[in-house]
Amino acid sequence: MSVKPEPASALFAGPFALATLSAPGRPRFPALVTADSQVVDLRAALRDDALTMRGLLEQWAVVLPLLHEFAADPGTERRPLVDFRVHAPVEPRQVLQSGANYRQHVIDLHVAHRDPDDDRSEEDRRAEAAEIMDRRAAEDLPYMFIGLPSAITGPYDDVVLPSWAEKPDWELELAAVIGKPAYQVSVEEALEHVAGYTIANDLTDRATVFRRDMPQIGTDWLRSKNAPGFTPLGPWIVPAGSIADPDDVRVTLKLNGGTMQDESTKDMIFSVARMVAYASQTTRLLPGDLILTGSPAGNGMHWGRLLRDGDVMEGSVTGLGVQRTRCVTEAAS
Repeated sequence: MSVKPEPASALFAGPFALATLSAPGRPRFPALVTADSQVVDLRAALRDDALTMRGLLEQWAVVLPLLHEFAADPGTERRPLVDFRVHAPVEPRQVLQSGANYRQHVIDLHVAHRDPDDDRSEEDRRAEAAEIMDRRAAEDLPYMFIGLPSAITGPYDDVVLPSWAEKPDWELELAAVIGKPAYQVSVEEALEHVAGYTIANDLTDRATVFRRDMPQIGTDWLRSKNAPGFTPLGPWIVPAGSIADPDDVRVTLKLNGGTMQDESTKDMIFSVARMVAYASQTTRLLPGDLILTGSPAGNGMHWGRLLRDGDVMEGSVTGLGVQRTRCVTEAAS
């Protein structure tokens, strides 16, 4: 089962967004969703029966003007969004994740993950974390690592909490979707390679982040972040042109109706452009790839309350819509 979306309102900025949809007897297909929640089948509109969202993004510069035409033309065949199931909007080849990118979030984690032998006051530990963040910003070095596409699930699908995950936590994030190959691009050029933006909830099992058996090798992102379904994505890809400033949108996560995260991307240490440029220095970014930009303060470790069976997470980012996912334990699933 999954949490039912509210299709009466698409809730995104601009005249349209992109989605991957399906219906009974109809496999997944890329779609244009209008602001009044109507659907244009892009396989039919572009006369390509094999078109995928990633294939559409590979033609982004050519296709974007056509998408605007389809959205504006009332004669384009449309059906109500309510008739379809909404999936993760894209299947990326690569997922690049950004850690420690929100100042207040990192300070909170620094305090929450303190060494048991550290008897300093919370004030002293917060001051130390703030100094570390200031130094990172001055040195201009983002912290990025690799996620697995197999962890991605839909924006309304249930999230299965593995039996081994002792401290599953939420981390809502703004995600940039690449629309033009990028390799060793500058910060000034970086946003030219972004087709649009979507929402990602980068779940983390806090108990397995650090390797207790081998502390000298550091963090274990494979174990802690890449269980199946640990990255709910979407519902939409909103074209970059509809988002005035990705470095000033609000990231909000509610747990069972209570607000847990509510922060502007202005609190990011490194901008979206800086992270895209940084990732491209090492990795050739390809259309459909995701750059997750980090999560703000207010995760479960901060509140002393981790995810459990039956919890419903509602995540929103200004202009990008809302995703709703319910947690089920592995045994219950």
